Amino acid sequence: MTTTISRRHLILAAPVLMTGLGGCAATSGVAASGEGGEAALLERAKAYWALIRKNDRVAAWAYEELSKDPSATLEAYLKRGGISYEAVEVRGVKSTDGDRAILNVWVRYSLPLLRVKRQESTVEDEWRKIGGVWHHVQRRSSFFPTPE
Repeated sequence: MTTTISRRHLILAAPVLMTGLGGCAATSGVAASGEGGEAALLERAKAYWALIRKNDRVAAWAYEELSKDPSATLEAYLKRGGISYEAVEVRGVKSTDGDRAILNVWVRYSLPLLRVKRQESTVEDEWRKIGGVWHHVQRRSSFFPTPE
């Protein structure tokens, strides 16, 4: 029974974890058009999710907000995961606020370790503009709080 409960919690947490591959954090101002605007954001988001879908996490690292944090490492980033993406579609910008943006991203994914296959979800994907360039924000799950 304990295994079932744990597995059920992980299945319920999958959409949160899924966005965590890619993520949630802080930000700073967004132009609606022009360099660094919505078009640049959508282009960058599509490139990022294409890399995640291909499981090229090394190349995806450059798109992550975490890559700008001196205390974060590529090695730690690569240890995250457990989700396999079969299909991804960036469906548009939901909102922008300064240098923060939320995109709607549809995904079809599997959790191989849990033997969960072909789940579909639309997630809110957070991005942050740093130095004029959009970066994907790692979402931290409330299911796995950060130790203090």
